[in-house]
Amino acid sequence: MKKLFLLVAAFCLILLPGSAAYAQQFDMSFGVSGLTEPASTPTVQTIGGGAYLDFGLDFLFYHNVGVGFNAAFRANENLYQGFQPFRPFFYDVDAVYAPPLGKHAQAELSAGIGASSVRFYTPTFSCSFVGCTNFVSSNHFLGQFGGGMRLYVTNRIFIRPEAHLYLIHNNFEFSGSHATRYGVSIGYSFKNQE
Repeated sequence: MKKLFLLVAAFCLILLPGSAAYAQQFDMSFGVSGLTEPASTPTVQTIGGGAYLDFGLDFLFYHNVGVGFNAAFRANENLYQGFQPFRPFFYDVDAVYAPPLGKHAQAELSAGIGASSVRFYTPTFSCSFVGCTNFVSSNHFLGQFGGGMRLYVTNRIFIRPEAHLYLIHNNFEFSGSHATRYGVSIGYSFKNQE
């Protein structure tokens, strides 16, 4: 599944900007956010807390409806149960609906599927025929529901306050089966119509 998401991201980065002139809208954004999850206990860790860096793409092709890709990862490592360094990643592919709300604002609603990948770092390297790593990943399927408000500073540059709810399947390492990410992104729209 991870290769599928990387393939979608590569496709969007390489092919869509060139064809965006024929579409209604193609958007790219970068931002920072925080993640909350049910509180931890002495025996169960929370995945929440810390600053997350995020990246998003969307391609609106029919009456403000389209597809999108989002990725977010914790900016620095956390400690699992006080001793094991770890870092969570979230990525998803979504259906997007982004109707305009006047000349300087645009709503954004998204829903999709993806994965939560938590890297647990080890003090030693493990090598195989593809390379060496110092982590073990725990991957879980997730559903994502999100919303935001694009506030256009110029005709193409926007600031977007946003929130995303992740419903994580079988998230047994952490304290809950859901997490919420709140943040703000800065983006750029390649629009065919003004």
